[in-house]
Amino acid sequence: MQIRNGFRLTIGDPAEHVATLVIDRPGKRNAMSADMWRALPGILEPLAADPAVRVLVLTGAGGTFCSGADISEIAELSEDGDDTGLTVTAERALTRFPKPVIAMIEGFCVGGGCQLALACDLRLAAGGARFGITPAKLGIVYPLSSTRRLVEHVGPSAAKSLLYTADLIDAARALRIGLVDEVLPAGELAGRVYGLARTMAGRSQLTLAAGKEIVDGRTGEEAFRAWQKASREELAEGVAAFLERRPPRFTWGR
Repeated sequence: MQIRNGFRLTIGDPAEHVATLVIDRPGKRNAMSADMWRALPGILEPLAADPAVRVLVLTGAGGTFCSGADISEIAELSEDGDDTGLTVTAERALTRFPKPVIAMIEGFCVGGGCQLALACDLRLAAGGARFGITPAKLGIVYPLSSTRRLVEHVGPSAAKSLLYTADLIDAARALRIGLVDEVLPAGELAGRVYGLARTMAGRSQLTLAAGKEIVDGRTGEEAFRAWQKASREELAEGVAAFLERRPPRFTWGR
């Protein structure tokens, strides 16, 4: 286990290849300080290069995901401008992380917490979770990239409702509008998240990496052809494993 700047990182069973990054500031409901936003890209960088890590789970300590940015440091967080400030730089590092990232959400996921959750690939929540986009309570303009990502997930009307009211919504509504992908009883959440992570870790890492880039719109035709060329050995192993009725032994990125 490693602890750094308000985060706790653990890598579980080496055979499972799943890492967990915990937002660990429970006394502040895991509100993200300026130092925490600043530290996140540097925490993610070595994990991206580590072949022992194939899937990352992002969650919060003490039954809360993240209550947002630390309001006492709001001037520092926004001093560099809308899409070059600390929060967006951290968010961008999370969206560009080359491996699957699952947000495991309990309790409050508000403001900067939603910003982080939406930067993950999948969001699974406990039934008691609460969500909100709250800049209208402070007179803040929500970041451009974060707003666009919100609209991509929930659509214009739901995004406007969240932004205009700054009200909290429950997990059931978050599921209906597409803010989260699954809602489970609190006692079942971790089992579902880590079961899903283990499944992903056992799949072709080339397929997952290429799929993430393509879905996120970061792959042009030339890069797509390069992915296809790189997949030839993976395909041969996948077909052989299917015919021999055994688990595949994929090697790309491992």
